[in-house]
Amino acid sequence: MSELVLYDTLRQGLWIAVVISAPMLSVALVTGVVIGLFQALTSVQEMTLTFVPKLGAMLAVFWVSMSFMTEALVEFFTAGLVPLIAGG
Repeated sequence: MSELVLYDTLRQGLWIAVVISAPMLSVALVTGVVIGLFQALTSVQEMTLTFVPKLGAMLAVFWVSMSFMTEALVEFFTAGLVPLIAGG
């Protein structure tokens, strides 16, 4: 395997990781900003108020996007890594 193939496979793997994690990270960001704004406006400084809704929103998005994540990973492995391992 040449360095070019290795770097291209690594680049594809990192891009898949970005694409798969983007929905959960964006929901965590939006939820955190909304709750932070709510806390700033109401002067409520409870730590669980930040953690619990963010965790719930991330779990909901994970549950909804789990099939997309699985399909993306399976496609990457079957089309990208398995042929390299098999020598094709």
